[in-house]
Amino acid sequence: MTYTPPKILSFEEFITEYGDNTRYELIDGELRDMEPTGPHEAVAGTIAGRIYVEIFHSQFNWTVPKTCLIKPPAAEATALRPDVIVLDQEQLSNEPLWQKEPIICNGSTIKLVAEVVSTNWQDDYARKVEEYAFLNIPEYWIVDFRGLGGLQFIGNPKQPTFTVCQLVNGVYEQHQYRLGDNILSNLLPNLKMKLNDVMPI
Repeated sequence: MTYTPPKILSFEEFITEYGDNTRYELIDGELRDMEPTGPHEAVAGTIAGRIYVEIFHSQFNWTVPKTCLIKPPAAEATALRPDVIVLDQEQLSNEPLWQKEPIICNGSTIKLVAEVVSTNWQDDYARKVEEYAFLNIPEYWIVDFRGLGGLQFIGNPKQPTFTVCQLVNGVYEQHQYRLGDNILSNLLPNLKMKLNDVMPI
């Protein structure tokens, strides 16, 4: 049996071939299939809606784009596609690619990202924690509604978990919430939400 290494793509090749396809992102040149399912998309949509309501009521000058890629400046062949992203509209004028494509290069433009965990949970709990912290994104939500993450991340027994990562001195402090817990966000202090509220039917 022969091993066929995955095809390595540059950022530019990825944008040309897969930029409009929300199913894929690029990590260190490797194409990642995000494997979205109906329940996954429903959870992401509910979270985006809840966030938008808070932005509207608080009159923040933020926006929640339907699709968006993040090009971390320190990673050559990486294009991250968060399930939900919140952008500071005032900072968009500093984005070099935004006027032509929905691509964010500056971490200062991003207020919050949320990832809905699928079978490639290692990316959400490990790689993206480091990547988003390096970009100085104030909050990162990991929504593991099926309890897929490793035991070291969500505990034993595995159960649905909502992790709020809050940036403190360049490192994320992680706070875990289970079904029935009130989720707390420094970024959205008036948020009233439980994991139960975003679970798919």
